Amino acid sequence: MPLEPPSVSIVIPAYNEQQTIKACVVAALDQTVAAMEIIVVDNKSTDDTAAVVRALQMAYPEAPIVYMKQDATQGLIPTRNFGLDAARGEVIGRIDADSVLEPNWVEEVQKAFADSQVAACAGPVIYYDMPLRRFGHIADDALRRALIRIASEYHLLFGSNMAIRATAWQQVRTEVCLDPEDELHEDVDLSIHLHLHKLKIAYSSEMVTGMSARRIDDSPREFYNYVMRFERTYKKHKVRSIALRAPMAIFLSAYPALKAMRQGELRNERRKAAQAGR
Repeated sequence: MPLEPPSVSIVIPAYNEQQTIKACVVAALDQTVAAMEIIVVDNKSTDDTAAVVRALQMAYPEAPIVYMKQDATQGLIPTRNFGLDAARGEVIGRIDADSVLEPNWVEEVQKAFADSQVAACAGPVIYYDMPLRRFGHIADDALRRALIRIASEYHLLFGSNMAIRATAWQQVRTEVCLDPEDELHEDVDLSIHLHLHKLKIAYSSEMVTGMSARRIDDSPREFYNYVMRFERTYKKHKVRSIALRAPMAIFLSAYPALKAMRQGELRNERRKAAQAGR
């Protein structure tokens, strides 16, 4: 008999995400295969994040929306860890509060983890607030597949669109870096710890989520500091793979063009809003 597909929890760390959390949770609900639970972990938000999630719980009383608070420590990693520890699914999806899952995301996660050797899996994204979205998705997928071929010894997870087997999380949960200085890429750190345990990280082109390109709004200095998180994470773990520097070079070289495209899209949105208000 075929094995039952693994149950899937979805964990969403959130800090002051009142503008994005509704679309994120609704997309997680609107799936071809239902998630076992959708856990929003609120990390000391000072806006209406909690009120938005509570309203969704009332609007969808039968839905498995779980609201949790992580007030002990400010930061993404302790908030992520809190949610992963609380999740009850055999596989735990981890997305950002501005992620908007494609309707078949949970189904594709289950397919990826049908292989018992897969400990974690990542997928591509569609930048929903950038122009040429279809082209951008194709390019993002091609780039991620190319990086897998180049950096064959390390496969990297992507925090906005990833899933991990609960048993794999239990193996590394006490080892992952807490990063109180907020200098590392938490998803790269997790990838390295999984690699140290020889746990397989897969990639699925069908496991797609939408996400915001708001990172491009950073100043050049801020964006450079963000990209250098790769280098700081590699240095902390004494990883010297030249191939793993490829994402840094790509992001830095693409930033000017992406910035121009993003600004053009924002101008178009403001123009449309002004015309609608006439």
